[in-house]
Amino acid sequence: MKMSMRRVTFVDVAIPRAGFLWDAALVAGFACLTAVCAQISFWIGMVPVTGQTFGVLLAGALLGSRRAALSQLSYLAIGATGIPYWFAVGGPPGIARLIGPTGGYLIGFVAAAFVVGWLAERGWDRRVGTASLAMLAGNMVVYLFGLPWLARFVPEGTVLQAGLYPFVVGDLIKIAAAALALPSGWLLLRRLRA
Repeated sequence: MKMSMRRVTFVDVAIPRAGFLWDAALVAGFACLTAVCAQISFWIGMVPVTGQTFGVLLAGALLGSRRAALSQLSYLAIGATGIPYWFAVGGPPGIARLIGPTGGYLIGFVAAAFVVGWLAERGWDRRVGTASLAMLAGNMVVYLFGLPWLARFVPEGTVLQAGLYPFVVGDLIKIAAAALALPSGWLLLRRLRA
């Protein structure tokens, strides 16, 4: 597909390359970025507060819907092999993480990256207000997958206390950081190209 025919993201403009190898490198790179962000973590109850969602949101905004979703699928596939220091520290390794209490959140990363990428392809990453909404939408998608899954592992009626409330402040900080980074990057890019 020609660059002029598809909606472009920050990476497409900042580093104008195309082709399968470039896309594969971006997908692999952002799978690794998510793994690095996962190492920034601490546990509250059964679900860790990690930097993972920051990596997921950035992947969406920088790569666009398809590449971002593929990066998160790659993240899950590599993690399922049991590679050490891939998922957040403190949980079971490999496939056990995907079927355990945090599995729904992890699977939600794929959909969240797609949603944020889809919005970024339509210019939502270029202003703080719309970037904030895009990042919030992506974060909500993670919860839409994660909370019903977690409900299978916690006592009835406690899922919000176990899997949402303790993480709201951290999520808002990650959303704000991602929402400020993208418009700032676009502004810097415009100045450099002027």
